Amino acid sequence: MRRQPWGLYAIAAAILVVGLVAFGVPASTLLVAAFALACPVMMMFMMAGMHSGHDDADQHRTVNHSPQTPHTASQR
Repeated sequence: MRRQPWGLYAIAAAILVVGLVAFGVPASTLLVAAFALACPVMMMFMMAGMHSGHDDADQHRTVNHSPQTPHTASQR
């Protein structure tokens, strides 16, 4: 499984916010934008988590080829 550079993403986001505030963008506008982006970003994280688990399971899957024996009355 690949590790993502989440720390670098957080630093880049912080630099972007500080830069936008320095250029005069109101903090309330940034807050509204953060709420608008929250849903798609959470969906990306959830979908990435779902797909990363399937790759490992497919590689380690084994098939049991042993014959099935019928249950007898004494085993029930």
